[in-house]
Amino acid sequence: MRNLLVVAVVFIGFNSFGQIEEVRRITKQLCSPEFHGRGYYKKGDSLAADYIVKEFKKLGIGGYDGRFLQYFDIKSVNSFPGVMKVKQDNKVLETGVHYIVDPSSGGGTKLLIPKQVRVHDLMDRDKIGAIIEELTDGRSNFNAMAIHLEGLSKDTLKELAGISQALVQFFPVIEVTDAKFTWSVGSEQFAHPLIQIRDTIYNDGALDIDIDAKLLKNYHTQNIMAYLPARKKCAKTVVFTAHYDHLGRMGDDTYFPGANDNASGTAMLLTMAKYFKENPSEYNVMFIAFAGEEAGLLGSKYFIENPVLKLKKIKFLVNLDIMGSGEDGVTAVNATLFEKEFALLQKINKEKSLLKVVKKRGPAANSDHYWFTVEGVPAFFIYTMGPNKNYHDVFDIYDNLSFKEYEDITTLLIEFVKQLK
Repeated sequence: MRNLLVVAVVFIGFNSFGQIEEVRRITKQLCSPEFHGRGYYKKGDSLAADYIVKEFKKLGIGGYDGRFLQYFDIKSVNSFPGVMKVKQDNKVLETGVHYIVDPSSGGGTKLLIPKQVRVHDLMDRDKIGAIIEELTDGRSNFNAMAIHLEGLSKDTLKELAGISQALVQFFPVIEVTDAKFTWSVGSEQFAHPLIQIRDTIYNDGALDIDIDAKLLKNYHTQNIMAYLPARKKCAKTVVFTAHYDHLGRMGDDTYFPGANDNASGTAMLLTMAKYFKENPSEYNVMFIAFAGEEAGLLGSKYFIENPVLKLKKIKFLVNLDIMGSGEDGVTAVNATLFEKEFALLQKINKEKSLLKVVKKRGPAANSDHYWFTVEGVPAFFIYTMGPNKNYHDVFDIYDNLSFKEYEDITTLLIEFVKQLK
């Protein structure tokens, strides 16, 4: 009997190890340079989609109603497909570390000679009006503005939000900042370059820039859908979702790996698919990997507007985003809307001694669960908490992921589906 127990424990250990190795393998591949940050440079999103479909096929899981892909177009998206160089004193600055360009930045090749502007000047209508006139009337040596934002509180920065975007329609703007660089996806293109530069690098001098920016119209992309029928015929479907897209590249040489956000969630989506393929549920189980999340939750919005599955047939939806840690537990968005289901999560977590905490959070439009919630579909958005704070930056890399609570999170989700009534 003791020998049988030892064998069982060893088998479980090997199985868990194998699962972690799989999630690591998939995450690492999705973060690789060949997928270009899963964005809009060289169709990085489509390259990643092809890879994910192959992974579903390897598991023996088919598409929904015979098809894996749901195509849609993004009206416009800004991209930086070529050269990206900013030089100060003939020294090339490091993209993503010393500076970033705004997601909606325009391009150009130019020597910027900026007028240095402090916040109190921005808040003085007469002063800022005189500065704008000076930079646009052709009589000044200055051809750009450098706005100094060092040392400002978050509240003050919020008050100033939008000023640079207004000014950049007239001339290039440089924001000098000590805040963390955080990038996103732009849906428009400004008339001129808008650059954020680290205050510890900038010396109030000229910048020599060469920025290739291209606004893509009607960008063709796709959601990915896979499906497993229930053990016995069932009218209801549990849906797991995760967005696979990320921010892409900022020029040829710099890309955003998006390891935690959200290669990790995509890998966990495939892990859940593997489990339910091997252990059929009482419910049908659908898996959706969304595109266009970083561009404004566009893939999930398109799905809601063009559902392949009737929304009223969804028993519950679990959206997986930022799954690479968990040392400090997980947060469940929408917990205040679906208190019975949240209580079930907490009950499972306590009984099985899984995570440090399953934290309650109210509704938020911060990932792909949002549009489903708007349409009345019961849904959680679950994300991990931990020491890894890299988000929407070049440091969100595979090597920074711990997957510390990966096994406990998958156990929590599997048990949630099993006990869902």
